[in-house]
Amino acid sequence: MSEQQRPDAIESDAAETAPERSDEQAAGQDADEQANVADLEAKLADAEDRVLRVQAELQNVRRRAQLDVEKAHKFALDKFTEALLPVVDGMERGLSAVDRENTELAPFVEGLELSLRSFLDVLAKFSVEAVDPTGEPFDPQLHEAIAMVESTHAEPGSVLDVVQKGYTLNGRLLRPARVAVAKAPGVTGVNETA
Repeated sequence: MSEQQRPDAIESDAAETAPERSDEQAAGQDADEQANVADLEAKLADAEDRVLRVQAELQNVRRRAQLDVEKAHKFALDKFTEALLPVVDGMERGLSAVDRENTELAPFVEGLELSLRSFLDVLAKFSVEAVDPTGEPFDPQLHEAIAMVESTHAEPGSVLDVVQKGYTLNGRLLRPARVAVAKAPGVTGVNETA
């Protein structure tokens, strides 16, 4: 009987191990599927991250393009305005040089003043503003010092005289004001505050 029990025992052992093997295979398949799902989730997260980065980059490109267009519109008149500034300078020099006591020149002076005023109004309409810093502290961002002049009535480092007005276009400097800067009497060399 022991011989007969043995084949039954072997068959029952084999039957017991067969489901274990299929459980092992199922567990292996589950592990493979879980690894596959985890891999796909990682790839999905990576793809979503790339999409967000591309959308952010696209938004940045649009914003930069919009700023470039705004700057182009804002400063399109830059070179044209710079070319017109010598005309304004010439008209102002002409008015300062004319003999206003001479009555024969009165119509000429009046016409030149009206032309200059009209010209400056047009410049102002396009956001061109004069920089006339007489009496203000010297600012190297807006002014170009062409001389240092001793002065007892002006504070050292302040603009004593404007030789040529400066101009800005929409707040950006087109041309610095050329100025003479006050320095204390008896001081030699360059004033440190200017």
